[in-house]
Amino acid sequence: MKKKMAVGDKASLSKVFTEEDVIQYSEISTDTNPIHLDESYASSTVFGKRIVHGMLVASMFSALIGVELPGEGSIYLGQSLSFKAPVSIGDQVTASVEIVGIRDDKPIVTLRTICINNEGQVLIEGEAVVKYM
Repeated sequence: MKKKMAVGDKASLSKVFTEEDVIQYSEISTDTNPIHLDESYASSTVFGKRIVHGMLVASMFSALIGVELPGEGSIYLGQSLSFKAPVSIGDQVTASVEIVGIRDDKPIVTLRTICINNEGQVLIEGEAVVKYM
């Protein structure tokens, strides 16, 4: 039986990104860009300090989609992302997804995706298209 969903349904989660998160993601993804790992290098960049991998932050959307909304068995068909502001190590980020469209002919939903920090600043925004069970 398909999960009952409606346009406007939302889910969110919050996470503080740690040094360990950044190191583990770097090892798993093989993204060893020094802007994420080397304080000396990062201090000379426009950000002035190390930043969390954007795709690590965006992975919060995958967690929401696969666990909360639509939930278990969901499969990404597509995701657009626009990175608006950096995330620093130690920042708390809240990711949210909201259903903005539901197909009548197939079990496919479109979700607005957004990450914000504690000050309400938009960090990442985009849209996901997901097939659900």
